[in-house]
Amino acid sequence: MKLTKNHIFVDTNVLNGFYLNIAADVECLKYLYSMQGKRLFVSSLSIGQFVAFFQKRMTNDKIKEIVRYLSTKFTIVEFGEHDVQKSLLFPYSDIEDTIQYVIGTKIKCYYFVTNDKGFSTFLNIKAVKPAQVRSIKK
Repeated sequence: MKLTKNHIFVDTNVLNGFYLNIAADVECLKYLYSMQGKRLFVSSLSIGQFVAFFQKRMTNDKIKEIVRYLSTKFTIVEFGEHDVQKSLLFPYSDIEDTIQYVIGTKIKCYYFVTNDKGFSTFLNIKAVKPAQVRSIKK
């Protein structure tokens, strides 16, 4: 499968970190937002996880505002039964990361921006930590 260097998948933990004001995640998303000719993706799973994570930290109106904003910056990719079943075929230990990996590869993302330490074990996709996001050329 040929992956596209212009396709960048962003993991839930980076979104959460941005809204928790974690410096590396804030700088990471600012850099990604400034890029021309790149497509940014998140999964619908990530949006659901984001909402659940902030449900008791923010008002519903604030969460809705953020989700609307995120939908202007990212293409939100749906996941379904096929993606879940495919992820079960992999021997990786973190099923949620595996589902995200399957979603990222089906849309041919070359880069996967994440804070997860174990994500580098996945094949055919380049894991990038937020602090190293500038290694992705504009």
